[in-house]
Amino acid sequence: MRLLSQTLARVKPSPTVAITGLARELAAEGKDIISLSVGEPDFDTPEHIREAAKAAIDAGHTRYTAVDGIPELRRAISEKFRRENGLDYAPSEITVSTGGKQILYNALMATLNPGDEVIIPAPYWVSYPDMVLLAGGTPVIVEAGMESGYRITPEQLEAAITPQTKWLILNSPSNPTGSGYAEAEMRALTDVLLRHPHVWVLADDIYEHLVFDDFKFVTPAQVEPALKSRTLTMNGVSKSYAMTGWRIGYGAGPVELIRAMSKLQSQSTTNPASISQYAALAALEGPQDYLATSREVFQRRRDLVVAGLNACPGITCPVPQGAFYVYPSIKGVIGKTSAGGVLISDDEAFATALLNEMGVAVVFGAAFGLSPHFRVSYATSDEVLTDACDRIRRFCEGLV
Repeated sequence: MRLLSQTLARVKPSPTVAITGLARELAAEGKDIISLSVGEPDFDTPEHIREAAKAAIDAGHTRYTAVDGIPELRRAISEKFRRENGLDYAPSEITVSTGGKQILYNALMATLNPGDEVIIPAPYWVSYPDMVLLAGGTPVIVEAGMESGYRITPEQLEAAITPQTKWLILNSPSNPTGSGYAEAEMRALTDVLLRHPHVWVLADDIYEHLVFDDFKFVTPAQVEPALKSRTLTMNGVSKSYAMTGWRIGYGAGPVELIRAMSKLQSQSTTNPASISQYAALAALEGPQDYLATSREVFQRRRDLVVAGLNACPGITCPVPQGAFYVYPSIKGVIGKTSAGGVLISDDEAFATALLNEMGVAVVFGAAFGLSPHFRVSYATSDEVLTDACDRIRRFCEGLV
């Protein structure tokens, strides 16, 4: 009798998690490894947030909570949306989950039926297509290359929509590219969506506060209020407040959708960790100066990495608007051979040879749906990034 489900056979393990794990194993063996594959800030969670978690333990907030999260946190999220995004959501229109990933998963599982299509711009976060497949839907990949700033055009969106389209997933700024949609670009997409009332929007805003230069973050329901009734706006505390391990994400949308997601969550994980919820409450209601400080550090690192990679023969690295990733092209090295004798036939071969020969772990572009590229996370120190860029440059100089 078959043990594993046929549904599981439709998906693959996360490549980013696998590569990060491999880098850790090699480092544990004593090898000199620089990992640029992990997508999390390297800073400590701000002290006032940690103190709030300790206080929650001392106060006995260690029991089950409401499935959707404690009322205080949902009210704070409601106020965050009003204050920062000009969006009015009642607490009943908000749900809190074990990380932003569960918000996405719950929404897709609660809404997709066989034959439903989900439009996903590529490059994409590795989990989007597999979540859609797990939910029984069909991912529809729309490629947005470097020439378009890794942003899909209104014409591409229009062409991808069919009567079977259920969702558009839009991540701005993006993982893996750091590319974001300015207000005019976002409005051009929302104008298309207004013509197709059967299409819902899943806005992944997890990198909202990590934007650089004069780029201004916007979210779809903010740009076009007429879409609010069919938009799920997802966010969380993981990236903005260096709280990846605390596992708190949240989503806001129509009550019918939120109730469906809550029903699903009640039969899977129930409530997110009570202590983490009180920490998230402190993050949203407490001092916000940390955001500007971390943003300044990440922008400096971005500039360092962009300059370093553009100094590598065969690599072209555009300047991203946000997040903490770059997604350079390696079109200029395809077909060459490394100093270790490896043919660089594609971006996976590039990443494998780079790890084995120079000890630098990056994620190959095929994992994100667009080749030949690779992703670098610059969420580490200037010194480590300088060393990594130097190793990548020497690797590229050794290609023949």
